[in-house]
Amino acid sequence: MDARVPLHAEPSLNEAEVRARVAGARVATLATIDPDGRPNLVPVTFVLDGDTLYTAVDHKPKTTRALKRLANVERDPRVTLLVHSYAEDWDELWWCRLRGVARVTDGAPQAFGVKYEQYRGRLPDGPVIAVAVENWTGWSAKQGEG
Repeated sequence: MDARVPLHAEPSLNEAEVRARVAGARVATLATIDPDGRPNLVPVTFVLDGDTLYTAVDHKPKTTRALKRLANVERDPRVTLLVHSYAEDWDELWWCRLRGVARVTDGAPQAFGVKYEQYRGRLPDGPVIAVAVENWTGWSAKQGEG
């Protein structure tokens, strides 16, 4: 292991750096809280609009549209999202964590079609989770670089 990589993960990215990394990322992991108080994790695509992150249920095959993440948000709106990048070169490692309050709504933003080629011409048509991000933190092996 490279001695320059810190062995702790204290936040080192400022909010602007976190926002930039998140905006450029393609996937995040959404954590909701299940009825037993345990985290429920699921990978999601997303778009940012200011302090709001949107993730939508799309047309990919699913066994149901009554997804656990939607029920969890309706019951307890506290959520966390993790965006990260792994590389064999540990100097390139980084992660960003967003915490906020979510609500279920309808109508995916047009930005999905801009960010993801798969949604051009066919925006996600299912429920949308809108997260009002309250806390932006992150860490990078390259301290202070955005």
